[in-house]
Parts: sequence; structure tokens; C-alpha cells
Amino acid sequence: MPLARSAIASTPIWIAAAILALPCAAGAQALRSYVVEGDAIADSLTTTQGDAVRGRALVVDRASTCILCHSGPFPEAKFQGDLAPSLTGTGARWSEGQLRLRLVDASRLNAATIMPSYYRVDGLNRVGPAWRGKPILSAAQIEDIVAYLVTLRE
Repeated sequence: MPLARSAIASTPIWIAAAILALPCAAGAQALRSYVVEGDAIADSLTTTQGDAVRGRALVVDRASTCILCHSGPFPEAKFQGDLAPSLTGTGARWSEGQLRLRLVDASRLNAATIMPSYYRVDGLNRVGPAWRGKPILSAAQIEDIVAYLVTLRE
């Protein structure tokens, strides 16, 4: 469900600051090409299968910002977000390709989303100079997170 503009305008500034303060995990690597088909990116961004254990660690790590906005089945993570849908049951709601697109560039599905585009560098606004031209997450990290999220069936 798209967020109302008033919800976006009232987003706490600390969330925006946290997102902008993320170190670029992908460095200056060139982005791998991908094809968006409908509401999904069907093909992996890498040549290897994502690792669900690493993906879970990324989701729970505040540096990735997932749990700043999302809650989920993470009993060890205190202060989970409530600005976005719970990640519980994510794998039952969306396919691997749909999850991949949501991570790569959620704004393709909802132009008013507050979710960052984790694997996009062009056409973005208000990007700090240190992060311009760099994705927030690497292709391998995207695939690890997708591998984990598809396991969340309940």
C-alpha cells in the first residue's frame, strides 16, 4: 500500500540521516545489468546463489537499515521499525524476483516510497557527495538478502 505524502513528509529526520550515512558496501564497482519484467527482476544479479545466513545478518544489522523501518521475526533485535510492512511472511507474499526488484529499486513500484534504492545510482535526489555513483548494497548482498527473505514463509 503506498504511503500518503503526509506520511513521507513526517518521516523522522533521523531515518533519512541514517540512510544517507550508510557506508557504501559495494564501493565503486560497476553495477551489473538487470532486466525488469513487470514487477520483478527474474534473474540473479550474480552468478552464485545468495546465502540466506548472510542475508539474515544483513537484515538484522542496522547498517543495512532494514530494521529501522521494518519489523520481523528477529527476537534478538530490539527497537524494530514500524514505518513499513513487517518482513514476517515475506517469502509467501512475493517471489524471489519481486523481492529483488523491491531491494534494487522500490521506487519503480511506488514513486512515493521512502525505501531506498539499494542498487541504483542514477536519477536519485539528495545523495551525499561521498555516496554519489555508488550503490548502498553490492549485487552479492542483494542476493543474500533475497535468499533470506524467501525463507520467511510464515
